[in-house]
Amino acid sequence: MMGARMNGRIAVAVMALLLLLYLALVTQLAFRLIAVDNGVAKALGIALVVLPVVGAWALWSELRFGFRTERLIDVLRDTDQLPIDTLPKRASGRPDRAAADAEFPKYKAEVEADPDSWQAWFRLGLAYDASGDRTRARKALRHAIALERLAAAPRDADDES
Repeated sequence: MMGARMNGRIAVAVMALLLLLYLALVTQLAFRLIAVDNGVAKALGIALVVLPVVGAWALWSELRFGFRTERLIDVLRDTDQLPIDTLPKRASGRPDRAAADAEFPKYKAEVEADPDSWQAWFRLGLAYDASGDRTRARKALRHAIALERLAAAPRDADDES
């Protein structure tokens, strides 16, 4: 497990560095175009200035999401609340959709029973992901992160006093 986690972190670091290199090159090109004495070139250069800003924001947003979900996985694992993955796998390594769909109602009911539980929302996000619904998985995981941060806020305030 730790080897796969380290490989994932290395892959993320390499991709982030490549994206940062690309954004730096685009920024350099943008400023070169702005310096050219041509209206169209200047307009393209100004338009290209936006791309690195959006790219940097997207990179930071995705990295922050990854770090937060990884931290919550660690919390669930340390408290024995992380579901054990017993789903059969396809050749691609992804869970069998029918098996994941069959387990899904259990996690949905858990959230319905305790909608303020970040742990339940996180497990629901994992169930959505196993069922192949990445959009809802990310939404549920973001909700879990928000709930956990709200729950942690009073503890953080107590620590400061």
